[in-house]
Amino acid sequence: MSEHPALPAEFLDQAGLNRQHVFDLAALPAEISGRLAIGAGERQLILIGHGGRRLWQCVQASGMGGEHPIDDYSTQTVARWFAECLPGHRYRLLFPGEQPIGLQALGELAGWHQPSPIMVGVDREWGSWYAYRAVVVADTDLQPSVALTGRSPCPACAGQPCIAACPANALRDGRFDLEACSRFRLQPESPCAHGCLARQACPVGSEHRYDDAQIEHSYSRSLAVIRCYYR
Repeated sequence: MSEHPALPAEFLDQAGLNRQHVFDLAALPAEISGRLAIGAGERQLILIGHGGRRLWQCVQASGMGGEHPIDDYSTQTVARWFAECLPGHRYRLLFPGEQPIGLQALGELAGWHQPSPIMVGVDREWGSWYAYRAVVVADTDLQPSVALTGRSPCPACAGQPCIAACPANALRDGRFDLEACSRFRLQPESPCAHGCLARQACPVGSEHRYDDAQIEHSYSRSLAVIRCYYR
């Protein structure tokens, strides 16, 4: 029997934050741990994410509004999780927040992130319909998670429908052309303004596709950033 308690996942699962990975800080690569300014007693980093539709449903049910409802909901849920399931333990929220943290690098270490032509991480179970929602450093001593392996669906995808579905031709030769993608999204009546047709063409994990409202929310935010950059 392990001397470390298992991560209490049920609370997070029910709240829609149904992906979790525990790292021992001492086992993290130096290029990651060296940027964390580890404090006294801090032993672990916990990566929290979601897959599928449930998180958005929970956010909507909470009545939370504002500019960043998913971030605000995730932050409050993590606080409640520590208070109710890990009482007496201290944690520090790195993301959402101002401190730079390599989410995809952590996702790769956890086995969540597999590269794809559309430059969004893809997973054999969830497809691209998952995201990172919180990163905390804590004084916990939980059982470290085992990295997932063999999760990339792309090598076996002969048809590559994502590439064919991109009206901006931003995925030619298997390379993502950010400039072409961004400028096409800014065109009047662009079909990609509030959602990525290439992403939606991927057959992997299609049963977990986000609700239209969540897709529009996420892509509206990225479109606003593009407009600021190209104005």
